[in-house]
Amino acid sequence: MLIPVTPVQAEDAEIAALFAEAGVQGTLVLARLDGQAVILHNAARAEQRLPVASTFKIFNTLIALEEGAISGIDEVMPWDGRPHPYPDWNQDQTLNSAFAVSCVWCYQRLAERIGAERYRVHLAQADYGRLDEPFVTTEFWLDGSLTISAQEQVRFLRQVIERRLPYRPETYAGMRAIMLAEEGRDYRLFAKTGWAARATPQIGWYIGYVETADATWIFVLNMDIRDESELPLRQALSRASLQAKGIIAE
Repeated sequence: MLIPVTPVQAEDAEIAALFAEAGVQGTLVLARLDGQAVILHNAARAEQRLPVASTFKIFNTLIALEEGAISGIDEVMPWDGRPHPYPDWNQDQTLNSAFAVSCVWCYQRLAERIGAERYRVHLAQADYGRLDEPFVTTEFWLDGSLTISAQEQVRFLRQVIERRLPYRPETYAGMRAIMLAEEGRDYRLFAKTGWAARATPQIGWYIGYVETADATWIFVLNMDIRDESELPLRQALSRASLQAKGIIAE
């Protein structure tokens, strides 16, 4: 059973100012896992479904592990020698490294093993965004067939953190291990970027959660990308917002 995110009408002035200073259009949702607080910038956009891009690698990893498409996060996927645009992709990969470098061919290979029908089952089970039919099994998270809103991303991440999807403990443990992006003195940050480069305008994502001594906070940011040079703003705005709200230290 899904727990809805508490509706928020008020715009957060501090976060709005950060977006304005950066000169970008986007949205950010910060939600405490226990449901006691939701902080929001751009409520209307937070409800808008946009191409999921590589943020789907969170769910795709869970599916691949649960379906046995790969034995674990350290199994080696051999590179076939075909060159790819990013040098980090042009080598053998594990699930751990593939997630870190957002390796497209790795997840396409796993998608072939999983198959369209199993994807339909998992997506419906999690009530995850919208999948347009028909779809290409190795392209649907890349070509805009699968869309999701920021608020839906929050609801999905809540299910993952609370382990409410019917997956094995080792599936969740593997996902958690490879999703850890940063560890500070008093927090741990788990996250994934996304870049819908085929969309118009292009969309950048940064989604995940932060564990502190006091609480766990889910964060979901998406923004219009006018130029590749703006991609680092996904993480920068998320971090600045977490700091502005006192969730992590500056």
